[in-house]
Amino acid sequence: MKGLPSCKSGQCVGVRHSTLPSPAVLRAAGAFWHARRLTGIGLTCLLLASTALPGHAFEIFGWKFFESGEAETEAVPDPTPYEATLSVSGTSDEPQKDLEAASLLVQQQNQPPSGEAGLIARALSDRERLIAQLYADGRYGGTVDISLAGIPLETALERSDLPDGRPVKVAILVSPGPAFTFGKIAIETRGNDLSSDPAFWGLTSGDLAASGKVLAAERQIVNVLRGRGYPKARIAERRITADHATNRLDVTLVADTGPQARFGQVSVSGTDVTDPGFVIQQAMLPQGGIYSPEDLARARKRLNELGIFSSIRLVEGDIAGPDGSLPILIEVSERKRHVIGAGASWSSTEGFGVEAYWRRRNLFGRGELLSVEGSVGRIGNENLENLEYSTRIAFEKPGVFGPLTSFSTSLAARQENPDAYKSRSITYDAFLNREFSEQLKGRAGAEIYYANEEDAFGTGDYLLVGLPAGLTFDNRDDKLNPSKGVFAALFAEPAYDALNSNAMGFVKGTVSSYYALDEAKRFILAGRVSAGSIVAPSVESVPASRRFIAGGGGSIRGYAYRNVGPRLNGEVVGGRSLLELSGEVRVKVTDTIGIVGFVDAGNAYEDSIPDFSESLKVGVGAGLRYFTPIGPLRVDAAIPLDPEQDDPDFALYVGLSQAF
Repeated sequence: MKGLPSCKSGQCVGVRHSTLPSPAVLRAAGAFWHARRLTGIGLTCLLLASTALPGHAFEIFGWKFFESGEAETEAVPDPTPYEATLSVSGTSDEPQKDLEAASLLVQQQNQPPSGEAGLIARALSDRERLIAQLYADGRYGGTVDISLAGIPLETALERSDLPDGRPVKVAILVSPGPAFTFGKIAIETRGNDLSSDPAFWGLTSGDLAASGKVLAAERQIVNVLRGRGYPKARIAERRITADHATNRLDVTLVADTGPQARFGQVSVSGTDVTDPGFVIQQAMLPQGGIYSPEDLARARKRLNELGIFSSIRLVEGDIAGPDGSLPILIEVSERKRHVIGAGASWSSTEGFGVEAYWRRRNLFGRGELLSVEGSVGRIGNENLENLEYSTRIAFEKPGVFGPLTSFSTSLAARQENPDAYKSRSITYDAFLNREFSEQLKGRAGAEIYYANEEDAFGTGDYLLVGLPAGLTFDNRDDKLNPSKGVFAALFAEPAYDALNSNAMGFVKGTVSSYYALDEAKRFILAGRVSAGSIVAPSVESVPASRRFIAGGGGSIRGYAYRNVGPRLNGEVVGGRSLLELSGEVRVKVTDTIGIVGFVDAGNAYEDSIPDFSESLKVGVGAGLRYFTPIGPLRVDAAIPLDPEQDDPDFALYVGLSQAF
């Protein structure tokens, strides 16, 4: 039979039982070797790729709610308590730990099964898991013996009952046997040439014959063939021979490519409001082009980024026709169209901030998004009249000139009240956005900005008409908690102040980079540089809210919010150029806790070109991170090394995601 192992020296694996694992168990575990009853011997050859996955109680940010001190378990009828011990003969502590982690009997002692039959079923499943763990360690001659209340598992299975004593004493004895190494290895292909060098696929003669290496090689072979346009590629034959006399494992893998395919007709199911033609357009699958898993992955990513689907599946049909046409069905499930959200932030220098939004997704059935947003800031630091307010209504339409373009427009009103100035403004903008690649995006548009402002220069009105444009490059591995990659953003806007007849131009760029010092990504270096310039007749001719002023979270931590820059009579007025530098060392202490040390430096300058004779303002500090599924919860404390008027002795910041 194809795929069955052969065994030398009269033994394939010394598992003492005569009952085969259930087909459901085999499917769930991803069997590497098929199971087969060996007449008269009662041995089963089974190689599984599975690990123990401990359960987790419900919790939010580490605090558990609505439970007692002990883990809650689902009520089962006729629970049968037991006590399990696992013993390993003649090995170090490491196999013991791996086997205990894989054992359901050990890991689920606080979750009694239903009745004696449930305990016997758990023991049968456990034996298969332990065998799989032995194979994962390259041990193919081991034995696993399980007894329940002193009765061997096979006998308990035949009797279907156990003595009355509770809890039931469960003894697991594992003899791992010798570790096997790879012997002869052969890679063969039907239909397309692949490298026949086993080392290319991670299999080397003489290395530990761990089952995971063979499974990984199979996946890699199939993935390479699929990447060459063969969607039905598979491992047609798997010939495994375990020689117990030499403790060597011979492996032969035969891959069948199947026919090469081209993308055929694309159809959509599951839409209610969404136009199916829009889904096909945004997927951008190249009909008639050679099949590529990367094209499918990009299509799924583009559809997911629309934000209107809760699930997306791309189902491959059967290859048909002389050209190998492969139909693709896009199965989607639409998300709820109405969304309400809220958020909050706090720092010791800026007080509390709250924000809320309402969104209507898929407004006209082609991915449109209507948003209404509002926020209030500096709560606790100012009276009601001097709080910071903002409100904004925005509309976005994807696919306006093809799948890689979108249109966005917004109308916003805002009151800002940092120590340096008070600004009341209204802004209308419209942008055409373009995706040049997965990493590079750009936009260009028009903006009208009106502001009434009070600062050290007095009170003034401004009406700016501008043509803003920007580019962003982002290849970070994680937007909220990056460990490698680069983020870069460049913004430029020529503008004209119609009320004061002044022309001006704004330019600002930011680059941040991340580097992990170890493979586990527990030690990460992060750095950021920001610089900007405003070309204008004078500082006073630029609206205070558009001038460069440093300080606060996202700038130079430790200093007051927007309180670093040129001053007039002791009051910050801002400047026409900016330089900011930040460096962090991020250490992940546990899977959920991290610590950070950081240095921020920067300044704003009166002229359009920074005057480097003026010293940089420096802030130093440390922070704590609690890692959650939606990003790290951040708490930072910073001290300004050169504080000036209105700067605190130290500052605290709380937020979600890393500082940059």
